Amino acid sequence: MNLIKTAILAGALATMSVVSMVPASAQDAKIGFIVKQPEEPWFQDEWKFADQAAKEKGFTLVKIGAEDGEKLMSAIDNLGAQGAQGFVVCTPDVKLGPGIVAKAAANNLKMMTVDDRLVDAAGKPLEDVPHMGISATKIGEAVGQGIVDEMKARGWKPEEVGAIRVSYDQLPTAVDRVEGAISVLKANGFKAENIFPAPQAKTDTEAALNAATVVLNAHAGIKKWVAFGLNDEAVLGAVRATESVGIPADGVIGVGIGGADSAINEFKKPTATGFVGTVIISPKRHGYETATNMYEWVANGKQPEKLTLTSGALAKRDTFQQVRKELGIE
Repeated sequence: MNLIKTAILAGALATMSVVSMVPASAQDAKIGFIVKQPEEPWFQDEWKFADQAAKEKGFTLVKIGAEDGEKLMSAIDNLGAQGAQGFVVCTPDVKLGPGIVAKAAANNLKMMTVDDRLVDAAGKPLEDVPHMGISATKIGEAVGQGIVDEMKARGWKPEEVGAIRVSYDQLPTAVDRVEGAISVLKANGFKAENIFPAPQAKTDTEAALNAATVVLNAHAGIKKWVAFGLNDEAVLGAVRATESVGIPADGVIGVGIGGADSAINEFKKPTATGFVGTVIISPKRHGYETATNMYEWVANGKQPEKLTLTSGALAKRDTFQQVRKELGIE
């Protein structure tokens, strides 16, 4: 059965490579951009930058929200019926990969993925489908470096500092991010026994606060702390936990990931808190570049790179506006 599934998938991928051999002219090019959570600011920004590409290149962009597999398959059929030549997708479920590939081939549509990479039945990436995603490990390493640099600026010694690893290990990218941070901490003298796991029940600030509080109460003798996790909310929760047990802001170094509104609002507070930085991830490349790549594919026959991984930029209280501007967010 697995051999049959593999053969079917291989046939679908082969079909994708030969469909629409006749390039579409700019005015005839129609490209879909399907996202799993259309109400989320990240995806709104991806659409905004994809729109920018469409205006510059002169193609039609069709934006579709598909929160589940059924809506996604319907969206692909809809694009086929509209005469589109290809689409970019962030799927609600990466395990739908073989089905998405087959559906695209049945509708003579080229496809590439953004943010979340499709996998096969065995959980292996579909490497023949072009993909642009985030390098979770690199982003984690940037977090770790930001923490190390701040520790050095404060004159902290690794052996006197505790680290809160706010963890959500059900999500592979969460593991990659925190392990990336840990690798940099260890390379700069941090001992494994000073890194304490704080597993979250959910990926929000409240769950992180609860998890971090347990760690802080169990190690009350440590007065200097660093914190890192999946996102800004994880680190903000850890920072709130340090405040709740009476640790002052100058005894805490928290670096998040994302550059979410919650992080920006923290930077805007009159008095600095223990949340000292965030690695901002820009949706610009993910929206503008993927839409442009798909246009070049359908209009000029130039296939995108099979794998493109982006990283982020560290922003702090005094630099976040400039970093956002450089990333094209403001």
